[in-house]
Amino acid sequence: MIRLISSCRTVAVLALVLCGVTLSACANMGDGPLSGAFVDPSIYDYYDCKQLEAQRKTLTDRAAQLQALIDKANTGFGGAVVGEVAYRNDYITARAKLKLLEENWRRNKCVASPPAPTATSAPDQPPAKHKRAHSAARSTDAVH
Repeated sequence: MIRLISSCRTVAVLALVLCGVTLSACANMGDGPLSGAFVDPSIYDYYDCKQLEAQRKTLTDRAAQLQALIDKANTGFGGAVVGEVAYRNDYITARAKLKLLEENWRRNKCVASPPAPTATSAPDQPPAKHKRAHSAARSTDAVH
């Protein structure tokens, strides 16, 4: 009976080690040749520079968000497994799409738009005067 319990524990430990090795191998795949396997290579072929720029920002933000979630998951107990299972595929897909987008960006010779100006009032304009909403009501109260 003791031998059976011991062999079950050994099998369980070996299974956990095998899962860990498999997940670490998947984590190291990263941006390899299979990373874009599920991304349509012609997805951005008909985008103009303005559309590419908007999509570029979206994908960059998404990849950064997923990387932050993976990093946060890695800080907890068993978080590496959670990070790999929950976020890694989305992260790899976002990076593969971003790579295709960058290729189209260069091919189309796109240039990033300048940042939008901040909304500030001109220094030569005086501040706007605010009318009191109740001034008409007060003048009628004074007459009565």
